[in-house]
Amino acid sequence: MGSVFGKESVKEPPFEVIFERKDVQTTYELRKYGERFAATVTYTSKTDEDTGSPFGTLARYIGVFGTPENEGSTSIAMTAPVVMEQGNNDNAQKPESIAMTAPVVMENTQEDGKSMKKMMFMLPAEYDDMSKIPKPTNPAVHIEEIPSEFGVVHRYNGKYTDVNNRNVAKELGAQLMLDGLEGITEDYVIEHFQFWGYNPPFTLPYFRRNEVWLKLNDDQVTYLKEKFSANATTTEGRLVGGSMKGKTMFSLTALGVVVGAYAIGSLLRTRT
Repeated sequence: MGSVFGKESVKEPPFEVIFERKDVQTTYELRKYGERFAATVTYTSKTDEDTGSPFGTLARYIGVFGTPENEGSTSIAMTAPVVMEQGNNDNAQKPESIAMTAPVVMENTQEDGKSMKKMMFMLPAEYDDMSKIPKPTNPAVHIEEIPSEFGVVHRYNGKYTDVNNRNVAKELGAQLMLDGLEGITEDYVIEHFQFWGYNPPFTLPYFRRNEVWLKLNDDQVTYLKEKFSANATTTEGRLVGGSMKGKTMFSLTALGVVVGAYAIGSLLRTRT
């Protein structure tokens, strides 16, 4: 029930908020992330029935729909389903179930000169070295190391569609250009932004946590720090999970319950 109203129950990579740019048309945070690893699938806009959806492919890798599609080094018992290995080879590697994390990342990319899309599942923090990560058995799934990086993030709610995500990314790019950041153009933003999604499909659009991310180089980070850090809200240390405060999250959830109860009551009254 909580997920319907935006409750976030899965872990996400820790990050540091360098500062928050508020009181502008398009707000954003400057964040720093440490090294991470991700399971990725590259695909076209139209996926055929044989390969399935990129989300489903990645979900099967970590074991969401049953036996994980990976060559894990250990067998991890699960409440449901229980993974059973067939055969008598005691030395065979066993599939390993991997916890779901957030965000699910989508970006535009190029492969053999063709415009493609890439979806990523960020792996849990305990998988901090390539040797610890179970090897995918599906050749469509790849494991990528993402180095430590800085970037700007704009958070918004509502439905996430390709058109909406691009428009939000353009707005972030326009704000960065107004702030005087060099190297930012609308075309650059459209080619390099990532969409980060934190909620399941059944979460009501108003309560969704959506983000667009744009990676920055060292010169751009230095410029923003020098120009805005002194006057912006700064948060030192690591922030795990959503940046919504508990009080705000409770208020939004309570509001959703009240609205839902009112709608149901109205419906019942119209039928009597």
